[in-house]
This record gives sequence, C-alpha cells and structure tokens, in this order.
Amino acid sequence: MKNNSKISSILRTLCFLGSIAALCLAFPERSAAGDSLDAVLERTGKYVSSFLEVISETNCTERVLQEKLAGNGKVVERRESTFDYLVILSMSDGELNLVESRIVPGDAKQGKKARAPLLISNGFSTLFLVFHPYYAAGFQFSGEGEETLGGRTLTKIHFQHIPGTRSPAALAVRGREYPLDFYGTAWIDPATGVIARLTANVDSGMEDVGLRALRSDMRFAPVAFHHSPESFWLPAQATVEVESRHQHWRNTHQFSGYKRFAVDTKEQVAEK
Repeated sequence: MKNNSKISSILRTLCFLGSIAALCLAFPERSAAGDSLDAVLERTGKYVSSFLEVISETNCTERVLQEKLAGNGKVVERRESTFDYLVILSMSDGELNLVESRIVPGDAKQGKKARAPLLISNGFSTLFLVFHPYYAAGFQFSGEGEETLGGRTLTKIHFQHIPGTRSPAALAVRGREYPLDFYGTAWIDPATGVIARLTANVDSGMEDVGLRALRSDMRFAPVAFHHSPESFWLPAQATVEVESRHQHWRNTHQFSGYKRFAVDTKEQVAEK
C-alpha cells in the first residue's frame, strides 16, 4: 500500500536536537530522600552538565539489534550490526549540539550488498538532556517516590514536555522536524544527581505523520577508566519501540568497551 510505504519511510529516522532554554525547576515538593524536588533537580542538572564533558571524551562499541514485529509480537525480521560509537559535542550559534558518530569497524565483513535498515533510532543514549539547564524549562517535573534498583535507593522523577516549548527530541520527516511532546520517568541518586535509568514515551498526537506510539528505556551503568579513581555512569542499554498503524519495530542498543581519550581543540581567527 502506498500509505503504508509512506509511514515506513517516515519512521526510518528519529533524531534528537539541541536548543537553549533557561533553567526552570518547578513543583517544590519533598522528595522521598528528604530533599526538596528542586534541590534534586538542581543537583541532577549540575551532574548532567559535567557528564557531557565525560561522554564527549569517550568512545565505545555499540551493538544494535533491529527487529520488525508482527501483530502478535512475533519477530518476523531481524538484523544485527556493530559500530565504533562516539558522541560529538559542539556549540553552534549559542546552541548545544550532540551528534552521534557510528563507524563500521575495519574488521567487519565487506562485500555484502547493502540492505535498507529496518528502523534507524538515533539520540536515545542522550535522553538525559531532559535535566540539562539548556532544556529543563521545556518540562514539568514531579516526584514519584523512591525505588530500590541494584541495591541503591533512588528517587523517581516524572517529566512531561510542555506543548509549544522547545523539545530536545524531534521526529525528522523528509527534511521537516516535528518536536515530540514526550513524557517519562527517571531514577536518580538524590545525593549525587546520577541517573541510573530513564524511560520516555510518546503515545498521542503524532498519527498524522505516521507515529502511533514510541517507547524507550535507557539504562546506565558505572564505568571505570584507567588512571581514574572514580567511576562514571554511562549508557549501557537502550531499547526503542516504534509503532505505526500497520508496522511495529524494536531496536536494542548495547554499549560496551568504553575508552576515554583526550580532546584538545583550538580556534584561530584568520587575519584579513
């Protein structure tokens, strides 16, 4: 069907964009750990700001499992890929930009005829930007109590994008960007602002461009580097599901083998 083909092409590319916004910490209620919600959000915002410096100085191996599902949930097609992965951080015209780079390793098999991807899901490893001072003004936050994960007591914070404000997430369709009014929950260490898990969903308002539902679940895990006494919580796994009227996809991203490298950049203005 022509319409079905159009929906398929529409959903092939999902990208996350940067924007500038003032820090806005709403709903000053008490968190489960005793701190006020705005105190936990401020701590998380500072952590995310410093986290950007770390993740932009690392590269890792990313394994992606792409699956197409039937109506009963059975996998009807699947594909696995491996990449050298890194996130490139830059500032352009006052805006924060994060670009994912995926390179096929040199020892990957060559010569096979290229096949069209099932679904390309980009940017989900950077969903933590919801809490960055550049983006927080576009969201409402509320406490959801606490939960124990991996032996650690974490504060659960619900976030909801405010319609009409800038969103760090967008659906790219044939050169046009549609901001996503998504919502979700983050599991945060209230003492440090470290994010251990984050879910984000879209389930309404996008069917006119072919998107019926989007669900994502991002898990972080501690990573230790040589010559560093501390561990950093970096993306470990992201699961992304997308549904249209007629199709259903699921992508699973696994991140491992992190390595840190030094970055030294200099800018010079040429004399006229």
